[in-house]
Amino acid sequence: MASPDVMRREGIEDATRRALQGFVMPVWMAAGVMAWWCHRRTDIEHTSGLTESVIHAAMMSEGGVAAMLGLFCEVNAGVLGASYVALGVHEATAVWDVAYADGRREVSPTEQHVHGFLERVPLMATVLLTVLHWDQATSMIGRGGRADWRLRRKRRPVSAAYRAGVLLAVVVLVVLPYGEELVRCARTGRVAA
Repeated sequence: MASPDVMRREGIEDATRRALQGFVMPVWMAAGVMAWWCHRRTDIEHTSGLTESVIHAAMMSEGGVAAMLGLFCEVNAGVLGASYVALGVHEATAVWDVAYADGRREVSPTEQHVHGFLERVPLMATVLLTVLHWDQATSMIGRGGRADWRLRRKRRPVSAAYRAGVLLAVVVLVVLPYGEELVRCARTGRVAA
């Protein structure tokens, strides 16, 4: 029988994984749909146009890389490092996005609040992954064990149903709405100066 400390640690790890899968991912995708709705409501295709829509596609790619690595790969120093880089690039792109949109279209208080979620949820996910894999996080700065930089499939993969659900949600809640936005903006041909 496992010691109380081991049982507690395993319980915390399971709860953290459930929070990532059942709360963080759905909140992030819901915020993405809300942002798309805000862009549509402010007639992005006739205001900030294709350039801003491409910026949105870049941010989704940046966040998506880290999310897919965490979903399918063993989280180690390599995945954590990629997640830290993706988070930093995503934050810089988010600043560019708002700076670009400012003055070209209305960015309402609601949209600003939604953007807060779109920035903080990836940070929350990265922090939770770091806490779950503290040994690998500290190994990156030369403390503790040896850093594992290899990209490998998960030893304990999430269920096939969850993976399929996430991929379906990405298509329905991310690819389709933002693809529609990109096409709408490309059709107008507006590239704001």
